[in-house]
Amino acid sequence: MDKNETVPGKMIAIVAYITILGSLIALSMNAEPKHRFARFHTRQAFGLHVIFIGFGLLNNQWGNVYAFYGLYIFYLVLWFYGFMGALSNKEQSVPVLGPYFQKWFTFIP
Repeated sequence: MDKNETVPGKMIAIVAYITILGSLIALSMNAEPKHRFARFHTRQAFGLHVIFIGFGLLNNQWGNVYAFYGLYIFYLVLWFYGFMGALSNKEQSVPVLGPYFQKWFTFIP
């Protein structure tokens, strides 16, 4: 695919990576018409945000600062990988967790 071509739903996919609120906005933006590209990246971004928030809450109770640094670096690397995939018109799932996000978040239309 040519880099200058626009994929239907690209803007929705980009919005999905901007915090958890962006993922929720992308859900409503992709309600009609439904774009496969946007759905794929919304699932990826929503999964990344939910995992980050969940582990952040768990780590808050646990109280290890260094574990939070590792979690934050892991999140940023996966977020950047997914975001660059959305910018470059590719449906590449994030390493390790990406295929699970596609299975777990089937409620995202």
